[in-house]
Amino acid sequence: MAQIETTESCYILDEHGVPVKFGWARKPLFTYNHTFVRAPMRRVTASDRYIVFSSDHLILTEILDGGFLGYVGITVMSFKDKKRSSGSITVPFSLGSFNLSDSSESGSVRIQQKHFSIDFIAMDGGSRILKIDIPRFSHNRGLRGAIILTPPPDAESIITAMPWRGQKNAFQYTRRSPWYIAEGVMQLGRSELVFSKDKAWGIFDWNRTVRPDMDVRYWAGGCGLAGDTQVSFSVGYGSADNGSGTENAFFVGGKLIKLDQVTFHINPGKWLDPWRFTSNDRRLEMNFVPEMERTERHRMLFHYLRRRQVFGRFSGKVVLDDGRELSFQNIIGFAERKKTRY
Repeated sequence: MAQIETTESCYILDEHGVPVKFGWARKPLFTYNHTFVRAPMRRVTASDRYIVFSSDHLILTEILDGGFLGYVGITVMSFKDKKRSSGSITVPFSLGSFNLSDSSESGSVRIQQKHFSIDFIAMDGGSRILKIDIPRFSHNRGLRGAIILTPPPDAESIITAMPWRGQKNAFQYTRRSPWYIAEGVMQLGRSELVFSKDKAWGIFDWNRTVRPDMDVRYWAGGCGLAGDTQVSFSVGYGSADNGSGTENAFFVGGKLIKLDQVTFHINPGKWLDPWRFTSNDRRLEMNFVPEMERTERHRMLFHYLRRRQVFGRFSGKVVLDDGRELSFQNIIGFAERKKTRY
């Protein structure tokens, strides 16, 4: 099936909660309204995730409302010291209580509990602010600070709306924006984690989904410089039917270059061995050298989530829309496999 690019605003769901529009877009043209959803709330998932990184350190922040299981997590990683610190809170039966926005362009969210505060703030013009204040983050070290994420001028995202085969009301609606310029400081205990312009980057991963009973998904993203040019990518695949539009794209200065199918070549028993990525349209060839690994598991009643992530550096080449070949070396990013069962 040919990929279908959406160029005009449209609704994903009709008034009966049935998905009616699938494909991909460069802008958030798909309109999602959670009040149209007719599936049980336990099958409805909404998540906002930011990955911010420099050559020295990385911060991963996520707010996930999975129906029976709500989760807010933060991980800090040091590439120099090969150390990792994590903190999280679990909210049983969140069932929409996080009030995550139906739009990826607007809507701020604040999660605050005793000794834990995190803000995702959407600003006019597309910039975003991450604020964290956790006095007892890891080993009683505090984590506190703010990071501003600024998009390149006229940046494009990879937006996808996909169905699941044989699942009438199930769909996956995602936005990936892997090109933010990050600036700010996080104080971790006595250490300062500094994110400087043109030396630090951010990825925005936004998902609104009505799930099937089980889902397996692979995804990778990264950002950096090829010479003086910002390059980034978002590639992945999973159980959803991506025939009308894959979530695979490369970006140059925030401008999207659409890719078809991308395959992850992984040594199943050794995730820290080098990986390889290839596209069936022969536009992308990429190698990945992992440096650190992280796993997480969450369970609530019949809800189960397991995610395995590796972080490191990507090198390769991509064929641009005008036929030129662009090479890039050692840009920072990560890859993951996520399995959920309900």
